[in-house]
Amino acid sequence: MTDPVEFDTVSPPDEPSREAALTRHERLTKPRGSLGRLERLGAWLAACQGQCPPRPLERARIVVFAGDHGVAARGVSAYPSEVTAQMVANFRAGGAAINVLAASVGAQVRVVDLAVDSDAADADAADAGDTAGSAYRVRRSSGSIDAEDALTDDETHAALAAGRAIADEEVDAGADLLVAGDMGIGNTTAAAVLVAALTGTEPVAVVGRGTGIDDATWMRKTAAIRDALRRAKPVTAEPVALLRTVAGADITAMAGFLAQAAVRRTPVVLDGVVSGAAALVAEELVPGARAWWVAGHRSPEPAHALVLEQLDLDPLLDMAMRLGEGTGATAAIPLLSMSVRVLAEMATFDEAGISGPTGP
Repeated sequence: MTDPVEFDTVSPPDEPSREAALTRHERLTKPRGSLGRLERLGAWLAACQGQCPPRPLERARIVVFAGDHGVAARGVSAYPSEVTAQMVANFRAGGAAINVLAASVGAQVRVVDLAVDSDAADADAADAGDTAGSAYRVRRSSGSIDAEDALTDDETHAALAAGRAIADEEVDAGADLLVAGDMGIGNTTAAAVLVAALTGTEPVAVVGRGTGIDDATWMRKTAAIRDALRRAKPVTAEPVALLRTVAGADITAMAGFLAQAAVRRTPVVLDGVVSGAAALVAEELVPGARAWWVAGHRSPEPAHALVLEQLDLDPLLDMAMRLGEGTGATAAIPLLSMSVRVLAEMATFDEAGISGPTGP
């Protein structure tokens, strides 16, 4: 039997460093507050690093959590479930959108198979030179959450432990910024159930178009979410039991990853509705974790707006992106890099020999 996963408590980002960053902004060669949210973003990163000015971001890492979901058999997606394994191979070959966006911002991508429903997954990983790509696999697919639990107790603990270990590996290897991406046909259905359960929202209010579903598929998805939410309600106050009941190994591992990143004092850029659902659970697992996260973007998925409100996060971008994979979060990374460099490299009024403001 797998031992339950325990997380250490989360300490908040360093407030004196945040205040020092905000004070430094008042001495830089610009009107006070004129860089808007870029100033607050840089102050947040200074607090996360515990120093002002903050260090440049040099090792952003995007971890894509992959897994299939049994509920996909209910016809809730525009794509068949075999696309999950095919896309995992595409990630490893460097051909997916997240690979292109990551290369554009100097980040690296790691894909981890937690529950891909494919015999070929290990072979694909080996062919790509990724011998550890399936080392954390918990099972093949998950239970169909409208009628059965997604995972067993042991599988839930194993997935949480995997997410925690992956975060530790990335931080120990020098990651200074993390992104949690997702890949799994049916995963927005599971995510919507988690969001509805943790925000007290009715099923119809959380059902989005996901992969671009038509009206008939939307109705099937709504019914599946309704049935799964009915199963989730008795365990809403128990985050581990909630993950076991309606999440899946990929989302469960992502929740463990986000929780442990906060424990390890490492900033995270959240992506869309799937990472948002995992974040809601991670905040339940380790209260205070959200202080270490920033929302990279706003997804058009209706459940994502509920996530942002619940976590009190204001997204950096709103570009109608709904792909997942970590793409929306990755698109926001240049803003974080700029916010750091402004604090570190911009001249003060004294340094530049420029007169400062005349009033307080």
